[in-house]
Amino acid sequence: MSEVTPDATPLMSHLKELKKRLTIAVAAYILGVLVLMNFSEVVFAYISAPIRDALPPGTPLIFLNAPDVFFTYLKIALVLSLFVTAPITFYQLWAFVAPGLYKNERRAFLTYFMSSLVLMLLGAAFSFYVVFPLVFEFFLGFSTDMIQAMPAIKEYLSLTLKLLFAFGLSFQIPIVIMLLVRMDLVSITGLKDKRRYVIVWAFIFAAILTPPDIISQTLLALPMLLLYEIGMMVAQWSQKKALVQVEKEET
Repeated sequence: MSEVTPDATPLMSHLKELKKRLTIAVAAYILGVLVLMNFSEVVFAYISAPIRDALPPGTPLIFLNAPDVFFTYLKIALVLSLFVTAPITFYQLWAFVAPGLYKNERRAFLTYFMSSLVLMLLGAAFSFYVVFPLVFEFFLGFSTDMIQAMPAIKEYLSLTLKLLFAFGLSFQIPIVIMLLVRMDLVSITGLKDKRRYVIVWAFIFAAILTPPDIISQTLLALPMLLLYEIGMMVAQWSQKKALVQVEKEET
């Protein structure tokens, strides 16, 4: 008869709970996709506004293959469901992780998570309302009476999602810097000394994640450099605040 180790039962209990919460999150996501497929056309009409505004009045968006419209709407539902069902997913994650955290760790986790979410939304909004109009207005301005643009919906959606992801990801820089400083993996002085390297890597990163044009690359690289500076200032302020708190506790 096999012996059961003391840690076996708690481990199996945690695995069962994890499986249960993942099942709930996945089921909610799939249900969200099925429901949101009915709203994909409305969502696409909204996200295609920047390019339609830059096109001559009455210019249609086209599709080149028969399944393109269906798969475009499906991709919209897949992405949109991630955000719509995010509260359910986060709750399941939080309910699984929170019992093992101290009070200060739970507070820090919530602060970083909410800050990351807000920065991601700000990055997406910046790309949609600032970058998109400038990029499309510039490139579509080369149209002539002989050469007219007729964008395909599949390619436009892929470009849109790529830019939204790139800007949302780049706006996480302050959070990353604060975490690295808090874990003593880097110092404020070291970050300041590496500014010249950061400038180069910001433009390399922007060139990889954006289309091959100087406008979108510059509009991504410059906010990244600004966010790098903001991240250092916030991390430095956080360090000073922590030191003051320690001194108060000692006195």
